[in-house]
Amino acid sequence: MLPDPLHPAVVHFPIALSALTPLFACAIGLGIRRGRFARETWALVVLFNALLVGSVLLAHETGEDTAERVEKVVDEKYVDEHADAAEWLLWTSIASLVVSGGGLLRGPRGGLARLASIAVAILVLGVAVRVGHLGGQLVYKHGAARAYAEPGARAQ
Repeated sequence: MLPDPLHPAVVHFPIALSALTPLFACAIGLGIRRGRFARETWALVVLFNALLVGSVLLAHETGEDTAERVEKVVDEKYVDEHADAAEWLLWTSIASLVVSGGGLLRGPRGGLARLASIAVAILVLGVAVRVGHLGGQLVYKHGAARAYAEPGARAQ
């Protein structure tokens, strides 16, 4: 049986993947540059980015499912701020996936795309930290969990 709400259970995947992806990309990119890995090894970075996008989509959808109920106990502006940041995370993670795909190209274009991919992955990490911080504030500062823990709870 799935947890209810599902959102708190799935949000940790994009946080973890956004932290691991730039590290993984740096290690593989450096390995390719030094000739220790074949260029095709970069496909693992593309896979990490695809998993990141999938996890962000899942977190985004489950977050939308909980928003209306949470807005009954938390001021809507805080929920909207978190949702807007999550939207940025979705788009930046998609951009990271696209850019990382360019890292599979041969020659200088592939090398430049791999370098750009690392930079974009770091940007995604920054956005994910903001989303996570705002989500944590919803729960721990503004009491969003009351929407599920206290039936009939209202915004203060």
